[in-house]
Amino acid sequence: MPITLEPIGKVVGGRVDVIDDDWGDVIAVIELDARFDADAMAGLDAFSHLLVVYHFDRVDPGNIESSARHPRNNPAWPKVGIFAQRGKNRPNRLGVSTCRILGVDGRKVRVQGLDAVDATPILDIKPVMRGFEPRGEIREPAWAGEIMAGYW
Repeated sequence: MPITLEPIGKVVGGRVDVIDDDWGDVIAVIELDARFDADAMAGLDAFSHLLVVYHFDRVDPGNIESSARHPRNNPAWPKVGIFAQRGKNRPNRLGVSTCRILGVDGRKVRVQGLDAVDATPILDIKPVMRGFEPRGEIREPAWAGEIMAGYW
């Protein structure tokens, strides 16, 4: 049975061009659709960070990856499956990002470090809560640290 997701809002501002790195200083607004009242954001300003689920709507469905590839097509990094990396050419074209909350105003939340471009459809937002973060050590291969060196 197919799943249908309806965006809850969109990104306003920030970057227009899809570029892989230097997202740390990007400031944008997530604006909820008019079907939501401002009270949908009540209490969000008590949190420092926001988890954002969004749709990579600019990825051509013909470019979807379903097997192993070199991250960012860099042959210096090992070929790994699409589910072992965070590239945008994913089967369902879903992105997930954690960003800093700068302020909440009605149906808008101003954020820093959201790696989604202007007009990107937002599927969901959730406050970052320490209790849901990983417990214990986080392990990752060396290439993952290298790919992130200039990301933020």
